[in-house]
Amino acid sequence: MLVTGATGFVASHVIRQFLHRGYKVRGTVRDLAQASWLVDDNFKSYAESGHFEPVVVPDLAANDAFDEAVKRVSAIAHIASVVGFDPNPNNVVPQTVAGVNSILTATAKEPSVREIAFTSSIAVATMLIAAQDASMLIAAKNAWVDRNTWNEMAVQAFLAPPPYEPSRVMFTYAASKVAAEKALWQFVEEKKPHYNVSAICPFAITGEPFHLKHVEAFVNWVTKIFKEDKASLDPYFASFFVDVQDVANRYRLQSWGKRANWNDFLAVLRELRPQKEFIANYPDNFHLPIFTDQSASVANLKKWTGQDG
Repeated sequence: MLVTGATGFVASHVIRQFLHRGYKVRGTVRDLAQASWLVDDNFKSYAESGHFEPVVVPDLAANDAFDEAVKRVSAIAHIASVVGFDPNPNNVVPQTVAGVNSILTATAKEPSVREIAFTSSIAVATMLIAAQDASMLIAAKNAWVDRNTWNEMAVQAFLAPPPYEPSRVMFTYAASKVAAEKALWQFVEEKKPHYNVSAICPFAITGEPFHLKHVEAFVNWVTKIFKEDKASLDPYFASFFVDVQDVANRYRLQSWGKRANWNDFLAVLRELRPQKEFIANYPDNFHLPIFTDQSASVANLKKWTGQDG
C-alpha cells in the first residue's frame, strides 16, 4: 500500500489501519527528519519489521514526483495535498491539480497498481458561509449533496481578482479541491487507466492526534475551543463531524459523520473538563440543513469494525 502525506492527521490513521490489517505500507513524506516520529515512535515496530517504510517526495507537483514511490504497490491512498491555507489561489490551486495529475500519471505506468483512492473534501460539493451574526450557516445552492454536486461558489471566488484577504482562505481551499477532483475525473475519462479510481469527501474530521502538528493544525476545532479562538469558530458554527478513525476504517467511502455544532462540543468538553471555564454557548442551537446518503458507509463500518454508526 502507498499512502501519500504520511505525517498528516488522516494519513497517519489510514497507515495505522492498514498496518493493523497486515498490509505492508509505504508512506510519502516531504522531509525524513521531520517525519522521524513515524519510525521512531508511532510505527516503530512496523518499520523495524519492514512493514512500514517512509519515502521522500519533496514536491507533490513535480512531473515525476511519484514515479519511484508507486513501484510495486497494489493500492494507493492519495491524501497528500497543498496545505498552508494560503488565501492566494495562485499559490494553491495549480499545485494541487499538478499533484493529482502527477500521481495519476505515475500510477498509469505501474502495472501492479489496482486501485487508487483520492481524498477530496465536502468543500468540493458545497460552501458553508456565515451570516453577519454567525448564528446561521448557509449551504450553497443544494440541500441534497451527491456525486453530481459541485461547489460553484468556490470556483467563482477563485476567479475573483485580488486582494487575497485572509477571509478568502477557505474559498481558496475549496477551489483547490474542486479543481483537483475535476482533474481526477477528467484523467479517468480521457486516459482510461488500468486501475480503479474512487474519491471520498469527508466533512470536518476530529479525533486522536498522533503528533503535536495535528494538535496545532488550522482545522483542529477542539484546540480552537480550548484556546477560545472565536474568530476561527464563529464562521463554522454548525457542521458534520466524523472521527478520524472512522474515516480510516472506511476509507474509500463517504464519511460525513454526525450533525453537530459548537454547543454540542462545549457540552462534551465541559463534562470532560469540569474545572475549566469554556466560552459561552452560542445563542442559536443551529444544525446544518444538508443531506447525503451515508448508508453504504454505515453498512461497511459495521461490517469491518462492528460499529453501528
